Amino acid sequence: MATAIGSTADGWTKQASGPDEQAAVGLTQEEIASLIARTAFAVGLGVQLTRYGKGEVELTVPVTPQLRQHHGFIHGAVIGFAADSACAWSAASLLGDVVTAEYKINLLAPAVGEQLIGRGHATIANVRNAVCRAEIIAVSRGRERLVAMAQASVTSLPRARPAQKEHLE
Repeated sequence: MATAIGSTADGWTKQASGPDEQAAVGLTQEEIASLIARTAFAVGLGVQLTRYGKGEVELTVPVTPQLRQHHGFIHGAVIGFAADSACAWSAASLLGDVVTAEYKINLLAPAVGEQLIGRGHATIANVRNAVCRAEIIAVSRGRERLVAMAQASVTSLPRARPAQKEHLE
């Protein structure tokens, strides 16, 4: 049986799955920003963490000519990266170290502009998994346009216990 252990005004609820399970410790804004800064692909795209809250993040990607496809729109791979990252980092703010198990994206409109924003929200989470959503916004001349929406399942990675660490070394 799941037990509620906290909630936010958004209706997000963090749960423990059983009496032996302790609540996961999420990553701080500084930890997430540090991980982004050490991820070569994110660094290559110029990703910045621009907003942080428990269960939500906002990432920005400055759009360069190299990130556009042949019609001049922001490439779908960049949009997918922004969606995946926004979902994963919003979950990490609650669960700690995570990986995306799956995501689905809907491309709603051509992405045109000088900046891409990924806004991620952990909709519901327990100590092992989170279901997250992301809105991807293209900013052109100061105007925001919703260009994609995504949903993701994100899984926390187990922390190595002292006995397990010995086997890993």
